[in-house]
Amino acid sequence: MDLRTVNELIAGSVGGAAQVIVGQPLDTIKTRAQVAPKGMFNGPMDILKQTLRNEGFLALYKGMASPLMGIAGVNSLLFAAYAASKRVVSPFPELSLQQIAVAGAMAGAANAILASPVEMFKVRMQGQYGSKDDKTLRATVRDMWVKYGFRNGIMRGYWITFAREIPAYAGFYTAYEFSKRRFAKRYGKDIPVWAVLASGSTGGLAYWLSSYPLDVIKSRVQLRDAPPVGTPVRYIAHEFNAILAESGFSGLFKGLTPSLLRSIPAAASTFAAFEITREYLLAYTGV
Repeated sequence: MDLRTVNELIAGSVGGAAQVIVGQPLDTIKTRAQVAPKGMFNGPMDILKQTLRNEGFLALYKGMASPLMGIAGVNSLLFAAYAASKRVVSPFPELSLQQIAVAGAMAGAANAILASPVEMFKVRMQGQYGSKDDKTLRATVRDMWVKYGFRNGIMRGYWITFAREIPAYAGFYTAYEFSKRRFAKRYGKDIPVWAVLASGSTGGLAYWLSSYPLDVIKSRVQLRDAPPVGTPVRYIAHEFNAILAESGFSGLFKGLTPSLLRSIPAAASTFAAFEITREYLLAYTGV
């Protein structure tokens, strides 16, 4: 394996771990806003209050084990796929923003392979509200495998995750690179750390703004007791229509506020950890 790719894998793992630790509480609020039964909560602040009152502070970290265990693979694949995609899109190191968007979309498509099961188990853990019947992650994995197998259990929601990741990472990397280049014009090649954080936050905001309705559909598909029926287009359309029938157009954006708030520190910490680790590895390995 190319040493550059190894460096990308390691740096991506560190960045991903930082993202999970920083962003999990708001991600839990976001997921519960998307999938909770109608009338259970009155907005994100009510979710926070009820979660703390009924389940305690650690409930905000429900489902963290799944992304934390899988984030090394997910983010390693993402950053490595992005680096490889950039080389496929153009032989030149400085890509245009349009080329960055294409490379980001390609990386997102590759990332869906690992992101789908990680997201599915995270969502199912976050969709438990502290009752005596709540399951551990191990029990959830076992039940999904025994009842539904690999395709309808472990990989449930793969195609909607795939559909989400393409615009999400096209927007993510394009916004990040745009912001970073603007800062570079002012500060030169060695932009300050705060500018890297700001650029990462911009990327995080673009991620959700470009893909949020698909994320709502994904969460609902993954949380349902029964697996989706029919072709991916059919069950995605069915879930889309169900959301409109239940909550109207605004239902496609339930939980958007905590997602946007989460994206600022989470994406900033991801890119800061990734860039710092990659710079260290560059100095250590020379590539």
